[in-house]
Amino acid sequence: MNVEGLEIQNVNVSVIVLAAGKGKRMKSAIPKVMHEVCGRTLLSYVVGASLAVFPGDICVVAAEEHDEILKEFGQRVRIVIQEEPLGTGHAVTLALKTIDERFSEVLVLPGDCPLILPETLNKLLMVRRKGECAASLLTADVKRPEGYGRIIRDHKGDVIKIVEDPDASEEEKKVSEVNSSVYAFERSALEAALKEISPDNAQSEYYLTDAIQKLVARGARISALKGEEVEVTGVNNRKQLAEVRRYMQGRINDRLMEEGVTIVDPESAFIDWGVEIGQDTTIEPYVFIKGETKIGSGCRIGPFTEIRNSIIDDNCTIEFSWLEDSEVGEGCSIGPYSRLRGGCSLGKFVKVGGFVEMKKARVGDGSKVPHLSYMGDTQIGKGVNVGAGTITCNFDGERKYQTLIGDRAFIGSDTMLIAPVKIGDDAATGAGSAIYEDVPDGSLGIERSRQRNIYGWKERRKKRKEGRKGNA
Repeated sequence: MNVEGLEIQNVNVSVIVLAAGKGKRMKSAIPKVMHEVCGRTLLSYVVGASLAVFPGDICVVAAEEHDEILKEFGQRVRIVIQEEPLGTGHAVTLALKTIDERFSEVLVLPGDCPLILPETLNKLLMVRRKGECAASLLTADVKRPEGYGRIIRDHKGDVIKIVEDPDASEEEKKVSEVNSSVYAFERSALEAALKEISPDNAQSEYYLTDAIQKLVARGARISALKGEEVEVTGVNNRKQLAEVRRYMQGRINDRLMEEGVTIVDPESAFIDWGVEIGQDTTIEPYVFIKGETKIGSGCRIGPFTEIRNSIIDDNCTIEFSWLEDSEVGEGCSIGPYSRLRGGCSLGKFVKVGGFVEMKKARVGDGSKVPHLSYMGDTQIGKGVNVGAGTITCNFDGERKYQTLIGDRAFIGSDTMLIAPVKIGDDAATGAGSAIYEDVPDGSLGIERSRQRNIYGWKERRKKRKEGRKGNA
């Protein structure tokens, strides 16, 4: 079904995402739904899937304000606060009070099921509409049903109730078909059923699942869509968080490979949701690509490289290195064992060799910083060669200063550039110099004390040793 069709068909749908649970089994100060998987919170995935079915309205029921969600989704999401943890039925009741009357359908889903797909949500809506049901629910057969509500059917196979795990009998606990807590409701039927539920259960909470049983008792029709186990996987503890991450990482890596990216070992490629990588780029083992990163075509990344919030142009090679908040131009070579910290920008065909660190450094086209150097608060022109062991002394203990290196300059090995200082175009520095004054264009800056050779030093040293032995 095309996007236009979805927009028209779901315009009367209001989505309620339940995200007020404390997640005690996570043993964390962070709300459960705000834990991250592949660079996004659990809740962000659920909200994103909900928005993808183009509902007319969406609200998130939370225990407290989540500024991160409002920042990410803006005015498209409303927050409803559930101050007391009185259960899912209570949370939905609070949300319904804020929803405009023109929304006649309600889609309810938990905020901790990040693997749910928009296609599945749309199918669930279609199942309810096609059968003219009061509700449709998403179920799945799972290998380990412990902790899930069980789907109880009658002899005809119709759903008659959902039993929460703490309230289930031993016979009911043997049922492998479980409730995903994803529902599509006809709104008026849901509102009527919620008025009849009570907290008479093991948790003393208002269960949304009890609304299903109330609807059945009224003779309403309940339909079920059986989905894949992976989609209904929720997160209640750290083990499940890790399991969900593996599934999500598989989806991300599969999508990238389908788009023409070579991932040598998908199990050791850790790439965040939303990362963009061009065709014919190769990702070697043990690579971490995080945040808002874009990588061009024909690159080779890794092994053992981490890139965060950076832009890498085409045909670059980066190995055994760490980059953050940086931009790398076409054809650059970085590493091994180099680090580009925030604010670095490399032009085209720049070489950053082994054991080089940069911070707020801008490097012009064709320049080289081959090895064992630190370039901080530095602007390097085009065609520059920086010798091994060169550092910019950019901090005097109170303030940081900038070093400027002109086009085609040659910086001798082991030069200390004491900022603020400027090396002119076509200028050079002598190896081992501490440069603290500007070097004009085309000039050589050199600073060192005069060398003195002590002749016969080794022979005299030998005699002194022999004398000490004789005195002993």
